[in-house]
Amino acid sequence: MSTLPFRDLSVDAHGKLVLTDLDGATHGGVTPVRAHPISAPDEGVSLVGVHGHELAWVERLSDLPDGPRRVLEAELAAREFHPTLKRLIAVNTFATPSTWRIDTDKGEVDFVLKSEEDIRRLEGGRLLITSTHGVQLEVPDRWALDRPSKRLLERFL
Repeated sequence: MSTLPFRDLSVDAHGKLVLTDLDGATHGGVTPVRAHPISAPDEGVSLVGVHGHELAWVERLSDLPDGPRRVLEAELAAREFHPTLKRLIAVNTFATPSTWRIDTDKGEVDFVLKSEEDIRRLEGGRLLITSTHGVQLEVPDRWALDRPSKRLLERFL
């Protein structure tokens, strides 16, 4: 087992990842990023600060003690969770913030869209919609949605 690349890793009261580096400095709002999420998910995780600079490098998740490893695995799972929007059922208002009721591949859910900027247009009619809780919903092809869903969605694009 290698030496720990930081002193402590925890989650604060606001659900943000907090890292205490080897010098004792505390960094809030840390984001874990896998170097190779598909080919080597256990190897190479960068812990990036709010200004985009790497604060620590984890060679192998499985080498970490249980506590920090579990914290990192939970953060990575939340970051990598992308349900697919199948149908837009209802929107409470066409102004933002607005609450959307949608059907996804994980079931029916309500979420809050903070602003129109939280809908990213990608190539090929794809969309990535970010809720106020940071969950990113994928729309593989907005043109393939049912007609009522397209009508509701167009009000925000």
